[in-house]
Amino acid sequence: MHDDPEIRAALERLLAGSVQCETPAHLAGKLVRAREQGRPLTIKAGFDPTAPDLHLGHTVVLNKMRTFQDMGHRVVFVVGDFTALIGDPTGRNEARKPLSPERIAEHAETYTAQVFKVLDPARTVVRFNSEWLRPLGAEGLIRLAAKYTVSRMLERDDFKKRFADQAPISVHEFLYTLLQAYDSVSLDADVELGGSDQLFNLLVGRTIQRDYGQEPQVVLTMPLLEGTDAKRVDGVLVGAKMSKSLGNYVGVNEPPNEQFLKLMAISDDLMWRYFQLLSRRPPDEVARLQADCRSHAVNPRDVKESLAFELVARFHGEPAAAEARDAANRWLRERTVVALDEVEVQAPAEGVAVPNAIRDLGWAEGTGEVRRRMAEGAVRIDGERVTEPRHMLLPGHAYEIHYGRKKAAKVRVVAG
Repeated sequence: MHDDPEIRAALERLLAGSVQCETPAHLAGKLVRAREQGRPLTIKAGFDPTAPDLHLGHTVVLNKMRTFQDMGHRVVFVVGDFTALIGDPTGRNEARKPLSPERIAEHAETYTAQVFKVLDPARTVVRFNSEWLRPLGAEGLIRLAAKYTVSRMLERDDFKKRFADQAPISVHEFLYTLLQAYDSVSLDADVELGGSDQLFNLLVGRTIQRDYGQEPQVVLTMPLLEGTDAKRVDGVLVGAKMSKSLGNYVGVNEPPNEQFLKLMAISDDLMWRYFQLLSRRPPDEVARLQADCRSHAVNPRDVKESLAFELVARFHGEPAAAEARDAANRWLRERTVVALDEVEVQAPAEGVAVPNAIRDLGWAEGTGEVRRRMAEGAVRIDGERVTEPRHMLLPGHAYEIHYGRKKAAKVRVVAG
């Protein structure tokens, strides 16, 4: 990747978990010059305050910003109070409705507090893009618009689709991308971070910087975090990205107990995705945990609890996380379901796998059907979703098992 061991190690750390980098060689060159000149790189990411709360999906980019900070670089958190007046159409089939200035100001105030739950306040500069976009004025905006063509704008996937479908595209939507690019010019950004759905916008920033005589920024995109309701279908994790409007989110400012319970309710498959994108544990440690779960050396529930504790502690501190863990365990222990039948299922001494148990209960014709339904998230045992077909039910134990919405029972496993 690079001849210099120090730069190579830095690149590996910075590119870990990313989707795309334009380009690794360019980033290596900037790192070399930063070291030679004794100056930090300027790392930029922008967030439009379109909602009052940040959620775990936002922290995927924030975590990478923190990595740059920990390596000594300067992070600029851009609050898009001016661009929010337009509304980013990225990934939408229609124009996004702009918010009022009053609502934007309210949301922006909450952002500046929440962001420091991840970023180091001492090494973070918070800027509002109205500082440079409002003084741009009509003449400056026209000059900026002259630097990019309509045909290039229509290369963006969402615009291309709407154009093909003859759906309306307003001129002001083109301006959003150009104004975001001008943020990079105003800050003379070395690197811009964003979600993978922001790639087009970020690449335009490189082009515009060249037109203003600046060295183009490196673009680094991060994966979009699936919401808490994502599940595995045909071997692939499927689900919409985390969004407050979809209700599949964990908010950064939510109370510790709510965060903990939401995280404990995600599927086992999704848990590993959250480890990958949200945890600060080394990849080799996460790989060992996965191997231990596959071999049944550890219970996936315990691993999920450790992830929930890590994330809640990050936002609220370890004492609050410990209280949330205890409260969650009490709630899971004490909750009961009324009027459930009590049934028995026989098992060998080593236990019975969940698909076999559900088949033996007469709830499914075969284990293949159960395996498929488990992947869809249809099986809950003692209040937790179970997706691993090799999950064992042990003789001498009783379990509250739900299969879909209509089949449920208190199941006692007896040696047979």
